[in-house]
Amino acid sequence: MEDRSFVERNRASTERIRALAASLSDADMRRPVGAHWTVSIALAHLAFWDRRVMYVLDKTEQEGALFVPEIDIFVNDLSLPLWAAIPGAEAARIAIETAEELDQRLEAYPPHLLGLIHAYNVRWVERALHRGEHLDEVDAALGR
Repeated sequence: MEDRSFVERNRASTERIRALAASLSDADMRRPVGAHWTVSIALAHLAFWDRRVMYVLDKTEQEGALFVPEIDIFVNDLSLPLWAAIPGAEAARIAIETAEELDQRLEAYPPHLLGLIHAYNVRWVERALHRGEHLDEVDAALGR
């Protein structure tokens, strides 16, 4: 994959998670984001879906061909009680660590395989797209 501009956007979104997490109180972590989420749940959600992309990277590299897991959006609803049980600071830590690890993996990933993944789903490579969506929702919920 020749266009590597995703690297800086992904790094910036990881730094945005880090800056947000550093500024949040326990009360902020419990602040509603939409009808069913809290700030903490949004962070746990980001970590979960970044981990999904790491799984895609692992399997694609192992198989030498694009691997597409059979996961649908219903996973969010099924995971909600689990994510709600994670303390806010832990959700933030997991989100930051996962984003950092995934950013590094994507930066070093074999370009020909990365191109296959990107062609199938741009959001699996350009994680800043997904992260930014939810970070914008969190900022709005916090009145920022």
